[in-house]
Amino acid sequence: MLIRDRSDIASSEITPRSVYLRRREFLTGAAAAGLIAGLSPGLLRDAQAAPMKGAPSPLSTTDETVTPLRDVTTYNNFYEFGTDKGDPAKNAHTLKTTPWKVKVDGLVNKGADYDLEDLIRDIALEERIYRMRCVEGWSMVIPWVGIPLASVLKRVEPQGSAKFVAFETLVRPAEMNGQRGYFQALPWPYKDGLRLDEAMHPLTILAVGLYGETMPNQNGAPIRLVVPWKYGFKSIKSIVRISLTEAQPAISWQEQNAREYGFYSNVNPQVDHPRWSQATERRIGEGSGLFVRRRPTLMFNGYGDQVASLYAGMDLKKFI
Repeated sequence: MLIRDRSDIASSEITPRSVYLRRREFLTGAAAAGLIAGLSPGLLRDAQAAPMKGAPSPLSTTDETVTPLRDVTTYNNFYEFGTDKGDPAKNAHTLKTTPWKVKVDGLVNKGADYDLEDLIRDIALEERIYRMRCVEGWSMVIPWVGIPLASVLKRVEPQGSAKFVAFETLVRPAEMNGQRGYFQALPWPYKDGLRLDEAMHPLTILAVGLYGETMPNQNGAPIRLVVPWKYGFKSIKSIVRISLTEAQPAISWQEQNAREYGFYSNVNPQVDHPRWSQATERRIGEGSGLFVRRRPTLMFNGYGDQVASLYAGMDLKKFI
């Protein structure tokens, strides 16, 4: 992986968080009033987007072409808005993202119900260009805007007995159509977690934007996790709770089917999913149909030099 040299960015070019949150408040009100409902996914994204720039990071992947913005915002999994790839882009405009609180609890000294702005206050935004590999066998390269999760965790002061970090997504059926009805894709809230050392790793971020704009609702607004060496479902969206625990937390997909999904879910081309190979992947935006090119999947999604030491001595065919 090529590493980008860090370059300076004028403070005037970095979106102040207060401006970002005021813009989101306006857009949420517009959605509630029906002013942006009915727009096509592309036009809807344009209506919701506001500039959000971060300083280029030396941890970015710069040797691959980024996935087109339209693909990033119209082809994704967010079952709270439906199970088809296009459902989140069509349905997520109903989500109100202001005000937004994140409950931090468990084994921390400074647990509280934080306003989002207070939780991330005074932590510099960075642009992180990362590969994203879905467990389903497709991938993207996405320029995220966010902050190191480690900076937030240090702010809330984990206690010495904390070994894991658990996350939960919002439950709001009135605004998340996939949470309504008799037949649910998953039990809600959606849950996931990391070991504390994984959460503190420099590559792990909380993202609040992508492509130099505020985070689209369908991609996990207003704040989501991004862990680039793990399968995409580990990067939980629309986070409302962060808990520090001593015991390994339950995660939604493992509860749904422990035979197919493990707690770690590191990208590993040598361990197939029970129903398909993980040796190769389809890069979204590089064609479709019978002639789509598949590329070899990289161990740890290409971030092995940075993260392999986290799993020294572990049998990665057992700890999936």
